[in-house]
Formats: sequence, C-alpha cells, structure tokens
Amino acid sequence: MKKLLFSTIAFLFALGCIAQPLNKESYEVMLELAKEYYEIGDYYSALEKYEEAYDERKDNSLNITMAELQYELRDYVKAERLFRRLIDRSKDNEYAAYKFQYGRVLKMNEKYSQAITILKEFVEETTDETLKELAQNEIAGAEMAEILPANNKGVSVNNLGRSINIPLSEYSPAMGNDGKLYFGGLDRDQKDAIEIEESDAHYSKIFTSTKSDRGWGEGVALDEKINRPGYNTNNVSFSEDGNTMYFTRSLLKGNNLSESKIFMSQRDGASWTGAKEVAGINGDYIATHPAVGELFGKEVLFFTTDMEGGEGGLDIFYATNKGGGVYGDPVSLGPKINTPGDEMTPFYYDGTLFFSSTGHPGIGGADIFYSTWDGSRWSEPKNMGKGYNTSVDDLYFRMYNDGYSGFLTSNRPGGRSAKGKTCCDDILGFEIPKMYADLVVGAFTESKQPILGATVSLKETTSGADAVPETQTNTKSNRFDFGLSLEKPYMIVVSADGYFPDSLTFNTVGLKETKTFQNNFFLKPKPVEPEFITIVEETPIVMENILYPFDKDIITEQAEIDLQFIYDLLIKYPEMKIELRSHTDARGEDAYNMDLSQRRTESARRWLVRKGIDRSRIEAKGYGETVPQTVTAKVAATYDYLKEGDVLTEAYINALPTEEMKEVAHSLNRRTEFQITAGPTSIIIETKSLKKQESDAGKEEKAISPATGTEKKKTQKKPSKSRNTLIGEQNHDPIISTMSSLYGKKVTKNVPIMTFENRVLDLGKVKRGEKRHFSYTFVNKGDTALKISLISACDCTTTDYPARTIKPGESGEIKVTFDSTEKEESEVIDVDIYLENTLPGTEEPIVEMLQYKYELIK
Repeated sequence: MKKLLFSTIAFLFALGCIAQPLNKESYEVMLELAKEYYEIGDYYSALEKYEEAYDERKDNSLNITMAELQYELRDYVKAERLFRRLIDRSKDNEYAAYKFQYGRVLKMNEKYSQAITILKEFVEETTDETLKELAQNEIAGAEMAEILPANNKGVSVNNLGRSINIPLSEYSPAMGNDGKLYFGGLDRDQKDAIEIEESDAHYSKIFTSTKSDRGWGEGVALDEKINRPGYNTNNVSFSEDGNTMYFTRSLLKGNNLSESKIFMSQRDGASWTGAKEVAGINGDYIATHPAVGELFGKEVLFFTTDMEGGEGGLDIFYATNKGGGVYGDPVSLGPKINTPGDEMTPFYYDGTLFFSSTGHPGIGGADIFYSTWDGSRWSEPKNMGKGYNTSVDDLYFRMYNDGYSGFLTSNRPGGRSAKGKTCCDDILGFEIPKMYADLVVGAFTESKQPILGATVSLKETTSGADAVPETQTNTKSNRFDFGLSLEKPYMIVVSADGYFPDSLTFNTVGLKETKTFQNNFFLKPKPVEPEFITIVEETPIVMENILYPFDKDIITEQAEIDLQFIYDLLIKYPEMKIELRSHTDARGEDAYNMDLSQRRTESARRWLVRKGIDRSRIEAKGYGETVPQTVTAKVAATYDYLKEGDVLTEAYINALPTEEMKEVAHSLNRRTEFQITAGPTSIIIETKSLKKQESDAGKEEKAISPATGTEKKKTQKKPSKSRNTLIGEQNHDPIISTMSSLYGKKVTKNVPIMTFENRVLDLGKVKRGEKRHFSYTFVNKGDTALKISLISACDCTTTDYPARTIKPGESGEIKVTFDSTEKEESEVIDVDIYLENTLPGTEEPIVEMLQYKYELIK
C-alpha cells in the first residue's frame, strides 16, 4: 500500500528513465534490462521488457512478474488476464498461492461471484493464517458488494475537473479557513507531459485552488517554506481553527516509500511560516496522513504509520497534543480499527473517525469506513457503501459544510489517467442531500418464512420500456436495500425459484421529508412439477417407510405406505417378480440378526399375499448384517460427514467421531429393499412415491385391510341429481401453463393468455464466449389484448419483444440473445415476462415465465 499512496511519483519516475536500445535484444538481455528497470522503480519499462521476453519464450513463470506489475500499476483488467493465464496453465496447482491476488483483481473488476469462488479456494489451500484472514475479509466484502444499494442515500460524487485533476494523481484534499482547497500533486505544467527531465518536477507539492462561479481555478504551489526542494510534500490537514497546517515530507527509494515525517506550519496572514518537524511523533518509521481530532477531552493528532505495536501493514495511531508543537507517545487505535491489512488517511469529524482500509470487508481495494467515539471506545467500523466506495481504491475522505459535502480521492474509471483507466487518482467532491428516499424490501413465503436467493428488480416507470431495472439477488438474506430518486414513480418486482413473482408500484412524488419505503412480499409457491426415477432390474431400492419396532417383525401403518406402493406396481405389471430384502445393523449376534431380518421380510411378503398377490412372485430374503449400506449421493447430501461410495461397515461406523453420527450410520444399515427380478427390465415412477411420508392412519378410507384382505366400507354418497342427464357441449377453455401467474387462479375470462409453442428450450453445448440467438413464439388465446411491460432475465440475456398490443388470436415473437462470455458453468436461465395487464381484481401484473438451458464448453 506504500506503493499505492505514491503511484503518481512512481509513474512519473517510470517514464523514460533509461535509454531504450533501438535494436532487438536477445532473451537474456531482455530479462537483464527488465530487472534493471524494476530495481530502480521503473515498472512500466520493466513490464515492457518482460512482455517482450514472454513473446520470445512463452515462459509461464514470467506471467507471475507481469501480473504483479500490472497489479502494482493498478491496471486491473490486464492483471486479471495475466493471473488467469498463470493459474489456468499451472500444473498440479503450483501457482495456487497467487489466487489471493487473482481474487482481489476479480473483485476490483466487479466480478464478485468469480472472486468469491477463487478466494474460497485460496482459503482452503493456504497455510498462511494472515492471508487467510485477509482473504475471508475479501470474500465478505464481495458478498456485501452484491447486495449493497447502488445509490447510498442519494449521495452524488463528481470529479472536480481539469483545473484540479491532471492525467497523473492528486490526493489529500483539505479545505482551509481561507476558503481555498489545498491538495497534493505534481507540477501543473506536467499535465500533458509524457517524458520529463530529471528535476524537481519529480516531487509532489502542495497546491491551492480557489473556487469561483466557473468552478475551481488552476492549482498554485505553495512556496519553498512548505514545498521543500528534493522532497515529496503532501497530505495536508488543518487544526480546528484553521491556523495550523500539518503535512508530510517524504522520500522514495526506487518505488518504495523510504522516509516520511510529519511537519507543521502556522498561518501568517495570507501565507505560512517555515515548517518545523512535529516533536514526539516522528521516528525511524513511516509517519504520514496527519489529522487533528479529539479524544478524552484533549486535542490529538491521528496519523498513519508502520511502527511497531500495530496489527500489521499500515495502522492508525494517535498522539496527544501537549502544546508548543510537542506531542505525547503514539498510541495504536487497536484491533477494532487496525487490521493485518492497511488502515490509512484518517479524518476526524464531530466524534466520528473516517479512514480507508484494505483489511476490513470492502467492495473494492481500499474502502472508506467510519467509526464513532462514545467517550471511551470506538464502535465497530462500518463501510460507507457505494457512491463513496467503488470496486477500486477510495481514500482521503474529508467532510465539511455541516456534514453535507466534502472530498475524497479515487482511481475509479471515468477520471483522468495517463496509463489505463485506473492508474491514477483524482480528487472528487461529494454532496449529501438533506432529504432523500430509500427502499427496503423483504422477501417471505406465504407462511412468513424468509426466502434466501430471491431477486428484486426496481424500475423507474417514467423511463418507458427501454429502462434497465436495478436488480439485486441475495443468497445470504431476504433483505434488499435501494436508493431512490425524488419525484419519481417506481415498480418493484420480487421473484424467487419455485414461487410466483409479485410486484408493487409506488412513487416518491411530493415528499416533504426523508422517507424509507418498506415493503414485504409474501410469495405464493408454484405447483411442484412431478419428478421421476427409473427403477432398473436387479437394482435394490430402499423403502424408507418400512420401519420395524425394536426386535419386532410386525407391519406398522407407516410401513403400509410403501407396501401399498409395491402392491400397486405388482398389479400394474402382472409379469413382474420381485425380491424383498431386509437388513439389520451390526449390533447383536450374527445368527440373531439373520433370523430377525428373515422374519421381517417374510412379514412384508405375507402382507402382500393377503392382498391377493401370488406368493411365487415374491422372494423374501433376510441378509442380517452381511450387506452394509453403500452411501448414495442422496444420503451424502443429507449427511456431510458421509461420502458417496463409502460402505457402512462396522469398522467404518466405529471410526466416526460422535455417537450421533454412529447412530445415523447404524440406522441407514437397518433397511428394507425391493428389486425387480423378472418381468419389465425398467419402470419409471414418481420420486415422491419413494419418499418418507406420514401415515394415513387418520384417514377414513383404506381400500384393503391388511389383516383380513377384505374391503372396508367406504363412505356412501347420494347420487348427483344430474348423473343421468345428457352431457351437453363442453366449454374448452385454454390451458393455463404452470409457468404463468394465472395458473391456479381459475380465471380465463377478461385476461390475455400467452400460449407458447415451447416455453423451455435446450441450447445444447455452448462454447464459452459464444453468443446464441433464438426466439419464443406465442399466440394470445385469451379474450383480451395483451402488451408486454418488461422482460427480466440475467445480465447474460438480452431480449427484443413486440412493443405493439397483441390482440386475441394474434401471435408474437420474443427474440433472445444469450452471451456466454462471463459464464463459468452450465445453467438453467429464467426469463420473466411482465405484462401491462393485471390479474383481475388486483394491481399485480400478469407474469409469464420462460426458460432455456445450456451445457457450457470451456
């Protein structure tokens, strides 16, 4: 991070320091030159030579140096490509240690889900506890970034313009009591330079700028009493009365900060007195980023340092002002503020400490945080959120004007950068509206249980059909936060897998004070489509409901559920023969277990024979403890301490760490199975037929009594008066798809009904990076014209749909383009169509769902 804070100087130093040979060098010469450039801090020239050497030999080890150089120079797009190439081409995971930098770069490129995957791999593989802690913070930050609202309470952040920001970096903005903006940077006349002669222009200085009706004026450097030749002078801050200026003078060795001390100067009319070193703070360590504050009723000076007693990296300390420019011994702010990462650029305002950190969970590289002081301790630091923070580096937060405006520096895209989009920092101004509106959405089931993994889309409805909704998906919580604009109408759409979507319209028109709109949605579940399984001859199927009391062989009502299922199969397939197989656990004597299992399986066969099944069709065999269960994928998914394919032998079970785990394994061995031995070689059944169910004991009807084999009396009903009348012409209403919000509503009048030739498409194999174009055709089979309001899908999907009204009987086409560039795995994609038409008697839009799936080929 010391390099980050002085990237401007490093960049300037890197340009044209060593003469470039005109003739092409050998591979060895390229590497030698690259190392020379690197040692003197000329990273750009070093990178150029390493790239030439790589083109010559394709040595994957050079990717390490090139990736790290791009990372240091903050070209995150190129760094991502190089780290990916390094890791993809590694053998036996030899470059796994670089997954931390790769994950950070992915995060800084806003590829949060990919970053989470890579960083989790790193946490599993690394043995470095400090890096593991930092990686876990990066994961937490990436997860936070996916759910934070894009507009943090209406804050607006704007670049201060070309008079302040040149293509190199500017930093440490501070407002003086003379109304001027003080900031650090390089000579203003270097704003368009590419090659600069060795001179004082290599050193940063403190500048001032005055604001007029036309904006900020050109920066003017302070005199040499402050900007001492041969030193980098920057990091300005002021005392509360504005009459004392604190700043730093520093030196670089190569590309590293080698010396930095804090100085102070007193206001002398329109100028400043000669600087003197602050006594009690400086030492044989880095001291930078001074900021005046108050603790325990006394004035203190916060500052950033790498001195001993911190938590690692750069930390924030404070020293108490004893008067006369003398300060007490530095004291660390402790582990609540400081981390193994870097904490820096502190700023104190009205009992709150603002600072930047790479060690607390953030959405980018360095994020801005705040912590409040209650008179004795600091609160847990909180992230300032999006707007203030981005996926890259955000530093030097400063607040003025009663807390409604201020400054910060950032290398976020859109600023002025000499190399790449994110190499250099600009000074930005921010404003906080005194009145704002925001939105909190909660996603619940009808029974008021939280839904994890829901998606909420917020659309500004005055922008028309072309408006892109702001969409959030939250797999960690059922809460969604959005910032809102004033005087705007909105539409919220909440959806989740397995549920019908719901929506609501509202507006922020005419608000007189700050308001948080809070809306909870209770989603209705979609009907569950039946799942099927194929039963193959000679494959044992466990019957989960056939359970026996201890040491007994009687058939319970719970067991009758599965036996009835077997009975129905034997009736349906009269040529089928089966084997019933009973197993025990390994506890008890072998002979006893064999006898018990045989009694149990014969008891099950008797139940079926009494119902009329020929005994010759059922072989009953007890296996005792001789055939332990093999763990299936289903069982492994239920019990994470069991692995698919493991055999639950007595030795295996005894090696399990807890008695609870052992008991589960024993219970899995106690089972009844059936398998087809003759007849059909395979049959297809619904999986729900094999799931554990509740007993039907409470029901009045049961077709056959297992004890007698005779029918029980059924409830008698009087014949319907119309049972003997002629059936007239039937009304063939359109069929409502289960993928429509109309399903289950029993409404077919006064609504449009979209009937698709095919709602689910299979794209087959798709190569990563490939685009596929396809379409869905439909007919409006309702009695009302329809019009599409919007279509919602993932970022990988773009749609083109008719803007016109589709009358009853007319057809339409929805064109879809799928872009697989950012995809990492095969998926099923949902496409939700929201109509302007609403469900009768409600304001809810009718929603139709489509799907497509693909198999990703990398």
